[in-house]
Order: sequence, then C-alpha cells, then structure tokens
Amino acid sequence: MAKKRSKGVYMISSVSEQYGIHPQTLRLYEREGLLTPSRSDGNTRLYTDEDLERLEVILQLTRELGVNLAGVEIILNMRDKMAAMQAQIEEFVTRLNVELANQPVVGESGRGGVGLIPVVRGVVVKKG
Repeated sequence: MAKKRSKGVYMISSVSEQYGIHPQTLRLYEREGLLTPSRSDGNTRLYTDEDLERLEVILQLTRELGVNLAGVEIILNMRDKMAAMQAQIEEFVTRLNVELANQPVVGESGRGGVGLIPVVRGVVVKKG
C-alpha cells in the first residue's frame, strides 16, 4: 500500500485523494487520536511523511484485517511502546558496551597469558 511521495507536508485534500478516503474519515482519525497532523497558521491540517506512514498502517488494519478503531488505537499504542522499549534497549546495550570496553581486563599476565573478559556479577550459567 506504500505510495510514492516526496518530502514535505500535504493538505487534507491531497491525502484524501491519494488514499481514496473521505476527508471526514481523516478528521475522525484525528478526533480519535489516531493521527495528529500539524496545523498551519491558517489552521489547515498538514500531514507529514510520518503521518502518512501511520495512515497506511491504519488503513491496512481497517481495510485488510478488519480491525475496528478501538483495536487500531490499541495496536498503534503497543507499536509506539515497543519502539520506545527497543530504543531503551539499544541505548542500554551501547552504554554497557562502552562500560565493558573501559573495564580493565581481569587476569591479564603480560607474559602472553590469556586475559579474561570482565565478570558480570549475579549471572548464573547452568550447564545442560
């Protein structure tokens, strides 16, 4: 369902025509909190590329999968939470890698001995 588009913002009439939906439907999605287009100085709705990507998800859920708007809201909220959690995990892993890289190597002998990686306390590994 991905439509080719350029960077920028789009007015409700062009979005409506591009996706084959009535402008009232877009207004409904906004009232329900599913879409949040920005506004111009003249209070015209302006849809960004991100808004259109979200609209495509909404349309796929409603048209192809038959999900009602309450279900769409739950799914979109879960997607947002999962994306936030993924970002937190990536940040944690990055910080952990920096911390481990800055740790002195335990057991390094300087005589060609094998160094050990830093020990993470509290982790128990069970064999087979």
